[in-house]
Formats: sequence, structure tokens, C-alpha cells
Amino acid sequence: MASRATTYLARRSPWFKLLAAGLLLVAALALLLALFPWDWLRGPLNRYVSERTGRHFEITRRLDVDLGRTTRVIADGIVFANPEWARDPYLVKAEGAEVHVRLWPLLRGRIELPRIELRRPELGLQMEPDGRRTWALDRQDKNEPRREPPHVGVLVVDEGSLHFLASGRGADIRADFAIDTRAAPRAGGSAVLPLTFKAQGTWQKAPFAAQGQTGNVLSLGGGQAQQPFPAQIVLTAGGTSLRAEGTVAGLPRLEGADVDFNLQGRNLAELYPLVGVVLPETPRYAVRGRLQKQAQVWSVSRVQGRLGQSDIAGHLSYDRSGAVPLLTGQLQSQALDLDDLAPLVGLPEQRKGRPVQAARRGEQGGRVLPDTPLDVERLKAMNADVRFSAARMVNVRQLPLDRMSGRVRLEGGLLRLDDLDLGVAGGRLAGQLRIDGRNRPADVAMDLDARGLELGRLVPGLRNMNRASVGRIHGDIELQGRGRTVAEMLGSSSGNVALLMGQGRISNLLLEFAGLDGAEVAKFLLGKDQSVPLRCAATAFDVKQGLMTARALVLDTADTVIWGSGTINLATEALDLTFKPRPKDPSILTLRSPLHLTGTLGNPQGSLDMGSLAGRAGLALALGAINPLLALAATIETGPGENADCSAVLREASSSNAASGRAAAATMGGPAAAGAAASTSR
Repeated sequence: MASRATTYLARRSPWFKLLAAGLLLVAALALLLALFPWDWLRGPLNRYVSERTGRHFEITRRLDVDLGRTTRVIADGIVFANPEWARDPYLVKAEGAEVHVRLWPLLRGRIELPRIELRRPELGLQMEPDGRRTWALDRQDKNEPRREPPHVGVLVVDEGSLHFLASGRGADIRADFAIDTRAAPRAGGSAVLPLTFKAQGTWQKAPFAAQGQTGNVLSLGGGQAQQPFPAQIVLTAGGTSLRAEGTVAGLPRLEGADVDFNLQGRNLAELYPLVGVVLPETPRYAVRGRLQKQAQVWSVSRVQGRLGQSDIAGHLSYDRSGAVPLLTGQLQSQALDLDDLAPLVGLPEQRKGRPVQAARRGEQGGRVLPDTPLDVERLKAMNADVRFSAARMVNVRQLPLDRMSGRVRLEGGLLRLDDLDLGVAGGRLAGQLRIDGRNRPADVAMDLDARGLELGRLVPGLRNMNRASVGRIHGDIELQGRGRTVAEMLGSSSGNVALLMGQGRISNLLLEFAGLDGAEVAKFLLGKDQSVPLRCAATAFDVKQGLMTARALVLDTADTVIWGSGTINLATEALDLTFKPRPKDPSILTLRSPLHLTGTLGNPQGSLDMGSLAGRAGLALALGAINPLLALAATIETGPGENADCSAVLREASSSNAASGRAAAATMGGPAAAGAAASTSR
């Protein structure tokens, strides 16, 4: 037995010797690597990196390496130059650096740096419109294949400075940062340290300043840090100020951001160059809410704030994952101040207590249509689908506007205001508006349907007269135009405008003024105004290139028929209308004469037909010379006016839109009017 065991070991001993030798070699190699003077390689490494990148690279004092699956390269003093075209001489200049390198990916030619730590760094980052970036480490030689850039995980800093330049974005930013030692964790802790910073410069060529606090571990690889860290910022840019506090997982793109914010400024439109989101012109605003980011989607929830004197609430989402960013959401207001909408349609911000039209008359000599250019180019910057509503309209002054709601859709430069629903004078004005910013100047089209508007509320300036005016007005507005401003769009528009009214009541005092009936006016001025039955009324205009030509203009009551004709020029805002009253009842002290309405929309002027009036006045003077009582004979009105054919009037006014005309006639004029409208459509 013993001899066989001896023979087996003798036969197997070479393998044991080889294994022992291998183990000794590995141990010796490990000991060699552990004790290897890595600083000997500093010079060759400096030359190798400089040659491969085409930039000066130098570890200035000492090099050390800690081997492992993820190897740590420790450099004491480091400088890495920028390309020759960059403004700053160095990409990185630091007191020290520690770079973590994964070894296995190196075998596939992939450089993975999960962590880079810098002590007291000075960073010079620059990006050019042609795509050049100072942190792109390959030489970009046209004769060499483009290499994949290193993949960097996180950057850890303690204190230092940063200079960022991006001429294509109008950016020139300088920042200083340092560890807040008062809140630093105990030695050996691995938590993210609080990093305070101050920055100033320009973004989109607009000056700004910011300060705040974040973490010293900055995610650079598009991923997130292991734990979101607190972040605070106070920023001012022009008339805009921002305060935000919350958590962020990665700073460069604010990955995983979840912050509460308070934003104030002069005009929401001023945010466009700062954040790239197209927002309307507004008065001063102050809003707060919660801002979150997941991947390429920003969401703002719990929005509460004010635009001018109006409250605002709702939620919004901004998705940058597509070729064109998309804004979606819903906004609502309990009380919307009409003055706060003035900048949206090109009017200047209104001062409280000053009527809108009065302000325009004082500034533009009577012109009332907004003539501030609308920035339609911004319509191409993003797409949108946002619903809005206002439960109550305030400070409407002369406009009988009660509420509003609608849906804003923007796609490829085409703005559509759909599902528009306005509460006007106790009725409803609904329809849609389209502005096509793809053309220059922009094309605009509107299709609005008016139903149930109360006559007494449409003319609030008549005061006592409107209290006795009762009736419902229906109508249609179809216009198409083009221009850079609202004034140009209306001044070039074509289409039709029709307003119809059936049975109701209207102030008799208004009619007597129109007929210049002295006895009746005196009676009502000394006593109480009364109302008379209204049989029908129609106002219809054909519009061509901004010129509104009356197709039907009539008001028929039990006392008077008023026929009208003429034009309204939307391009010049000039009025040229003539009204011919025909009283139906006999009366004395009547100087019946056509009434001319001229001037402008902002400053209308009324005058009488002096020829007709002079004839009656001359007759009165001649008779008065014989007998003063005979002078009254020239003013006696025997009432030649006849009832207007309401069916024909409604049919004529609605002829441009037979379908809506039949509906309006059936609602307002009864079966006879509906039948007349139907026969016309046939």
C-alpha cells in the first residue's frame, strides 16, 4: 500500500509543482502591482492622451492607481486644454482628480467612467452652432473613423468655477460653487453634500442672475443619481423672477425634478426665449405650482395664481420627446378681468379706471381696432392642445360679456380656437377662429354664431332706454382676411355679417329721438320713458376687402319704421350710414329728416339731412310770419310710414346663409317668416 501511494505522488508531482508555481506568480504579480510606482507612467500617459486628443493633457504632480473591476485613477494636479477655437484655455484645471474606470468594457473599446471627482476645478465648456463641443474628446480627424465618446456617470465637485458658452443659444454663463460645510455629513459618510452656487450671465442673450443650493454629485450620463438630492434656486432674468425648492436626481437635464415653484414677471410671453415655451401676451403675473419631469415630459400641476387682476388655476404638460414640443392641459378662472386679455389681442395693457376705447381714442385719434403686430412666427415653435374657461368676466365696461370657454389647438403654425363659447348679453356667441401662421401675412378666418342676445344688454350706454328694450337677437359672422394685426386682418376681410331680431319691445324714446319728434321727446323727457312693440329688426352686411355694405338695415315697430343703408370701412374705420325714419302715428313738432352717421368707429358723428330739414324749417317760418300757430302746421306728421315686410326683411338678411336664416326666422318671426326663408332656400 505504501509503495503504491509513493508511486502515485511521484507520478502526479509535476502538476503540483506547476500549480504552486502559478500561484506564486500571481501572488508576485499582485504584490508588484500593489507596490508598482505608478507615477513612473505619468509622463507616458500625458503624452499618450495629448496625442490621442490633440490637446495638451498633464498630470502635474503625482499619479496613483487602485486596481479592481472598477479601477481608480488618482491624479494630483491636472490640466486638460480646450481646442484651439475655444475661448477658455482649459476644459479642466483642478487641484486633484479621481477617475473610476470599468476594465471589462475596455476590452470592447468602450470607455466607461462611472465617476469623476474633481477638487477645486475650473471648467471651461463651450458649444458652437455647428455642433462642436469642447468636451468631445476625439480629434474629429476626417481621415479617421469617428470614435464613440466616453460614457461618464456622475461628476463630483467640492468648490470651483464654471464658464459655459453657447453662441447659438445666446448663452454666456459664469458660476462659482462650494460645499456648504455647515450641513456636511460626518467623515466617512457617502451622502450627497450640499453645494451652494452663484451664477450670472446671459441666456438667449437675456441677462440673468441665480443663486441657490444643490448636490455636489452631478449626473452627466443621462441617468440619475442613486438618491434624489435637495435643490433650491432663486433666479431673476429681466422682469422675471423664480423661486423653486424640491429634489432633483440629475442636474444637466434636471432628470427626476420634483419642485415647488413661485414664478412672477411682467409678461408670460417673455418666458419664450428662456424656456422655449410659446405663451400669450399677458399683464403682470404671479403663479405657483408643482413642477415635475419624467424623461422628456415636463408637467406643472396645482397651478394657482393671478394674471393681472384675474385668477388662474389648472395643469399643463410640456412634452419634448417629439420633433416639435407639445403643450397640453387645462386652465380655468373663476373671475377673468377683460383688461387682462388686452395684450393677447394686440391692445396695450389697460390702466384701471380708464375705458378701453377711450384709451385707444386718446392714443390713436379715434381708431379702436388693435394694431399691435401679433408674433405669429412663434406659432411654429411648438404644438398645443389646451382647454380654457372663465366662469365669470369682470371689468367688461361697455361689453356685455358674461363668461367664456374654448379650446386652443396649435399645429405646425396653424392656430385654431375651437369650441369657442362666449356668454354675451344673456345669450351665447359660439364658433371657431383660425389663424394660419404658415403664411405671410397670416391668414385668419372666423365663423361665429350668435343666439339669444338680449337687446337691452347689448347697448348698455342707453341706460334708461335699454330698461324698456326687450328682445332676443340672433346672427352669424363669417369673415376671412389676412394681416399682421387684428386691424389689418379685419381691414382686409371678406364675408358677411347678419344680426336678426323678431318680436320684442324697444324704447319709444330712442325712436322719437331718431324721428326728431319734439312733442313725444318732450313728453318722455318730462315723464317716464315707455316702450313699444317691436315687429322685427335686421342688420346684414356684405363684406369685401374690409368694406361692409348694408344689404338689409331696418327696424320696424308699432310707431316707426327706420330704414338704413350705407357702409362701414374696417380698413379706415370710417362710418357712412344713413337712417330714414318713417313714423306711423300723427304728431306735431316733427321735423322728419334722414339721419347721417359718419366719423369713425371710435368717434361717430351724427347729423341731419340739412336740405330736407331746411325745407320744413322754411315753411314753418313763412307760416309763422302770418300766424305763429300756423308754424306748427309744417311740423305735423300724418304718419305715412307703413309696416315693413318682416318675412322679406328676415329672408333678405339671411340670404347668405339659408340654413341659419330658416332657423333664425322660425325662432323670431313665427311660421310666416320661417316659410318665407324656406321658400328662398328652395
